[in-house]
Amino acid sequence: MARNPTELPKDEQPTGPSREDEILMREIDEAVRQDDAAQFFKKYGAALGGAFAVLLVAMFGYWYWDSNREAELERQSEAIISALDSVDANDFAGASEKVAGLVEDGSPGARTVARFLQAGAALEQGETARAVELYAAVVADTDAPQPLRDLALIREVSANFDDREPADIIVKLEPLAVPGNEFFGSAGELVAIAHLEAGNRDRAGALFAEIAKDEDMPETLRSRARQMAGLLGVDAIEDVEQLLEEEGGLPGEGALPVALPQ
Repeated sequence: MARNPTELPKDEQPTGPSREDEILMREIDEAVRQDDAAQFFKKYGAALGGAFAVLLVAMFGYWYWDSNREAELERQSEAIISALDSVDANDFAGASEKVAGLVEDGSPGARTVARFLQAGAALEQGETARAVELYAAVVADTDAPQPLRDLALIREVSANFDDREPADIIVKLEPLAVPGNEFFGSAGELVAIAHLEAGNRDRAGALFAEIAKDEDMPETLRSRARQMAGLLGVDAIEDVEQLLEEEGGLPGEGALPVALPQ
């Protein structure tokens, strides 16, 4: 028959805590935990709540900004596409009007495209001064992509080329008129013509020859530059047989030889 633990001799008493002690210890531990949690939230609850609120505001703000940004970019794209449709319909005044708002408050890219469209429309309507002004605005816009600024500079100069001093043209475009530059062909031809008008025949001929020898240039431009170089006494032909082949094939038997620039 089992005896009550309290009736056991002292040396046979259980050494571990009793069930009542375990329950009491758990209650004390839980109370301590609750007290620690209460103290923690009492001390840091306001700061944590504020941080969480800031996080929510930031997340909502980013979502709102991103949504508005996408909507605004979509609106700008639609305006440009609509303007291009007007250009296709030869409605240049309408095209210019459709992108007018982008010049004022569009993104740098949209603003630049809008100015190009307006400048092109102005040229089609015979408003050269207005076109030059718009191209110059693109050149001066430091937020515009650099390649578009360079292209605008070429368009600005070419729009009223005959009214400019050759020295002014050379100063403006010579930095672009170097082999390897993406606008070497367009800028180089304009600079070569300016040198020719200024009486610098040697420099003009050398530049035409450089363009003619550049295989990355369009063939129409190379052919034109080759002819100009030949007229100026500069040999721009590196491979005669290749040139003959490109311009209609090697002369057959009995055919007259092709006259080449000397």
